[in-house]
Amino acid sequence: MDSGGGNGDGFVRADQIDLKSLDEQLQRHLSRVWTIENKKKQEQSVGRIQEEWEIDPSNLTIKSVIARGSFGTVHRGVYDGLDVAVKLLDWGEEGHRSDTEISSLRASFTQEVAVWHKLDHPNVTKFVGAIMGATDINIQTESGQIDMPRNICCVIVEYLPGGALKNFLIKNRRKKLPFKVVIQLALDLAKGLSYLHSEKIVHRDVKTENMLLDKTRVLKIADFGVARVEASNPNDMTGETGTLGYMAPEVLNGNPYNRKCDVYSFGICLWEIYCCDMPYPDLSFSEVTAAVVRQNLRPEIPRCCPSGLANVMRRCWDANPDKRPEMEEAVTMLEAIDTSKGGGMIPPGQSQGCFCFRKKRGP
Repeated sequence: MDSGGGNGDGFVRADQIDLKSLDEQLQRHLSRVWTIENKKKQEQSVGRIQEEWEIDPSNLTIKSVIARGSFGTVHRGVYDGLDVAVKLLDWGEEGHRSDTEISSLRASFTQEVAVWHKLDHPNVTKFVGAIMGATDINIQTESGQIDMPRNICCVIVEYLPGGALKNFLIKNRRKKLPFKVVIQLALDLAKGLSYLHSEKIVHRDVKTENMLLDKTRVLKIADFGVARVEASNPNDMTGETGTLGYMAPEVLNGNPYNRKCDVYSFGICLWEIYCCDMPYPDLSFSEVTAAVVRQNLRPEIPRCCPSGLANVMRRCWDANPDKRPEMEEAVTMLEAIDTSKGGGMIPPGQSQGCFCFRKKRGP
């Protein structure tokens, strides 16, 4: 060993080594290695690469809750200075679901955002981005605390202050809506669905709860949780998908179906917009299913409903999907309806709703 002070042969005297500095350097190096390796393991554990729709969680701030559902919660939020709605998915407590269940939920989540992020239409809620498995989201609430899963998955869309169409209709249940408003809302929904169908997208859960209103009462379609690209082979689309009261007979029956199931649901929504009421409020799931499929049960159209609008409803909810119009044709039919003289549930010169609708309902 070199006993001198030099290090020409690559040796250093032990008494000249700064052990504290060396230890700090080693710790920094190990920390960098651990971070890189841990990130690799996380990416490998979910078995995926980052999708084009994924956004930076650090730019998202989650605020107060604005809605709750079986899927989780919807919050107000801000993303890069834009007011947004954040749908946080609740997949149950960690460890309470199997790997197969988690995989299925992730696949459904990916399907929803894969459909939504490509859409661009004034009557479709604007998709901003999504986050899968984030742990570093900025959360700001009045209480300062939100119970969150360790790995959050969420969908971020434009915030629409008018809320859900369903709630808007509930608020107007007693006084009803002016006929011009009825047709405007119906046209917004029809145009949005016509666009989706032109993009080969079947929504599969068309209902007033999934329609949102902006500050000027423009209607926009939301929630593509069960939407999918229309199958070229109708036999590839089966199973009961949708919501009681809006589901077409072929869907209730478990038969093959196509985009015409959305047309049926639109017909029910059209009745609901006009009447500001709910279809079949007193019937159970089994009763509705049996009556819709076997007895051709449909909501009762009030006598005061203009024939043009009543015709659109009846054609859209026809039991035979082939007899239902395409949504593009439904748009044309609605545009042809004259609203200049009223004709809705609010007769001219009256502040109350249509009296003919107040008659006792049949069994």
